[in-house]
Amino acid sequence: MTEARILQFCHCHYGPFRDVARQYATLFRDTPYKVTTVYLTDPPNAEVEAGSASDEVIFLDYDGKDVRGLKLDAMRRLRQIVAERDIRLVIAHRFKPIYISCWATKLPVIGVHHAFGDYERLSHQLFARWFGKRLGLLGVSDAIRDDIRRGVPSWPEGRIETLHNRIDVETVRAGQITREAARERLGLPADAFIVGNVGRLHPDKDQATLLRAFARALPQLPAEAQLVILGKGRLEKSLRAQVESLGIAGKVRFLGQVPQAWQAFAAFDVFALSSDHEPFGMVLLEAMAAGVPVIATNCGGAPEVVGEVGSLFPLGDDAELARLLVEHAGWSVSRKEACAHASLTRLREAFSDEAARRRFFALPMVRDVLGDVCG
Repeated sequence: MTEARILQFCHCHYGPFRDVARQYATLFRDTPYKVTTVYLTDPPNAEVEAGSASDEVIFLDYDGKDVRGLKLDAMRRLRQIVAERDIRLVIAHRFKPIYISCWATKLPVIGVHHAFGDYERLSHQLFARWFGKRLGLLGVSDAIRDDIRRGVPSWPEGRIETLHNRIDVETVRAGQITREAARERLGLPADAFIVGNVGRLHPDKDQATLLRAFARALPQLPAEAQLVILGKGRLEKSLRAQVESLGIAGKVRFLGQVPQAWQAFAAFDVFALSSDHEPFGMVLLEAMAAGVPVIATNCGGAPEVVGEVGSLFPLGDDAELARLLVEHAGWSVSRKEACAHASLTRLREAFSDEAARRRFFALPMVRDVLGDVCG
């Protein structure tokens, strides 16, 4: 293959990371560059291959335990992939692919970080310093970017930047179903006031605060109000016990893992995210695309996502979250419509593929390698 290429190196393709691959491959649409996407772990999958928006997809098909330690075999195979192609830049997602890319190649690497704490370890800090001349780092939110900068404070700020996650706004909107169809799909009452939450049942998501807040707010919510939680996780038993102890068992529903849950977000009257320092919050974008008002914790990447169109509360503050739930229950139709319009405008201006493309190709770390791709 003689075409100039971008190599995208992903840790896996489960959960949101399949769409992450699509997001970055789409940046190079209508440019001189072809995109080869490589998945380090997870088996080959035709649906993943089709959804990666890439010119070529390669599955290395390692198990997680296979790439612990020095990861020498993965380095060898990546080196071979690079040798057979005209690769100009590597975009690597998460620390392990960043590490492998830097040691296996002599190419410029842009490492994309999706979580906090990647440079708390001294070994990771030393790694970043060693490869600093050809490594640039991106956080998926300003919160992640600032966390990286604290880990490697000697780096110039221009080598550690933000490129927000995003959605294909029009495609997501086209795939979302109506309120009526969404409630039917989820088995929810047609006329109830529904508070929605989507996420793993894990301490990081802090559904315990949401349950306390809903119990506080319930006396002031419409009579048929329900809290609906989509997702699975190790806290399910304890959260169900909490529901019983709060006396709200008839008002809370755990629906488990719902495939393509984003398609049914219109079922909710308000979307509440109670996460502890969410790195970004893709579900917030999907709720906003559905025209659903959002409430989120005032920490992590969530404030950057919702901006002025959503409501924020302090982490763990069930009293303030309860107040916001009651407030949203009293919103008029016109206020809901205005919020939906403002949310859609914000998505298109800040979190669309088009907005990301403009931002990405303006980054000095990209221009230094690829030049003025957009002309």
